[in-house]
Amino acid sequence: MKLRSHQIRSLDALRNAYKGTLYIPTGGGKSLVIFLDMICRMSQSVSPMVTVIVAPRILLASQLCSEFDEVNTVDSVKYLHVHTGETHFTKTTNSDKINSEFRLCQENNQHLIIFTTYNSLHRIVESGIDIDVVYFDEAHNSVKKNFFTSTAIMSFMSDKSFFFTATPKYHTNPLANGMNNHMVYGENLITVSAPELIQNGSILPAEISAFEIDDVRRKDTAAKTDCETILNIVDNLPDESSSKVLVAAPNTKILWNMLSGSAIIQELQNRGYEILHITSKHGAYVNRKKVSREVFFDTLTTYGRNKQKRFILFHYSILSEGINVPGLTHCVLLRNLNVIEMAQTIGRVIRLDRDDASDIASGKIPAGALHMYRKSAGFVTVPVYQNSGKDTINRLKNVFRTIFVDGDPVHSYSR
Repeated sequence: MKLRSHQIRSLDALRNAYKGTLYIPTGGGKSLVIFLDMICRMSQSVSPMVTVIVAPRILLASQLCSEFDEVNTVDSVKYLHVHTGETHFTKTTNSDKINSEFRLCQENNQHLIIFTTYNSLHRIVESGIDIDVVYFDEAHNSVKKNFFTSTAIMSFMSDKSFFFTATPKYHTNPLANGMNNHMVYGENLITVSAPELIQNGSILPAEISAFEIDDVRRKDTAAKTDCETILNIVDNLPDESSSKVLVAAPNTKILWNMLSGSAIIQELQNRGYEILHITSKHGAYVNRKKVSREVFFDTLTTYGRNKQKRFILFHYSILSEGINVPGLTHCVLLRNLNVIEMAQTIGRVIRLDRDDASDIASGKIPAGALHMYRKSAGFVTVPVYQNSGKDTINRLKNVFRTIFVDGDPVHSYSR
């Protein structure tokens, strides 16, 4: 497996540290860095290890487990999921059960890998088990007040703790719940810039555009207006494009009114699109059929890898960070986002086309030669009405400048 220079530097930084932050832009292969570091540690260990991977959402925890299972080369590994979601692996949120699984693995000389969420992390803390290393994915989530205590305890009780994100969150008080609290998070081990990743063929640049609409957007007709907007944007996509479009809805209510109170699903299907949508309140759907999240994720991956498939993926908040949706070409922002969410959303569409990635790896296409790529950019569109949208596009342009021009991670401060 050929690694890029920033991944090698990241692995070297992990190898020589016991705690710290790693800032790597979305699409930079941080999951692979985590997995390879895990495999190296388990392979070299003379006794069974306990590793914890923390994710912000159940869907991402499950995805990380599936991805790790594909690359794992270590025998005698037991997976345990500590969250309330669906999985065919052993699952529990009971602290005594977690402790029992830990002791069983110790007796059987098995490595234990626990996949959990920030919401359920306290259950592992309460179990009192010995932890060798913990990886906090999308670690900016860990600073939330209801997660920070468990994060801090886990940081102190584990032998090693590492925090990965593209978008760090700090606090004006360096002793409070911010990633600049070095007692909890350690020092920064590595910061990788987006321009470096574009140049070495890891990610694509984003292209930002405003979709001007000569109308006023009103609350009482928001769902109807957004339906018309989506159809207009879709109709203006290139005819030859097998578009895979992520739509960030204003809120769950408007999204549900769009999908259930209009003909937008049928209109999009008439244009050759599959329709997927997911919210915490209503669950996951594929072409009007309600499915489990596991089926939804599998379908999303299959559709994403199929070059001929067109789909529109509606969501509110759930898919804005971490989740890898293969093949996404466009994103439409129907609402304003904070700078962290905006940067994470851009990250959904700047992943390379699979064939481009393969040709870069084989040397057929030079890394960074964007004009030779099948997909040369990720497109982010903001509808701009007479009375709304201008603040969103301006904020988006500032986020773009920070990431792709200045080469810095987008960050925020709380008080």
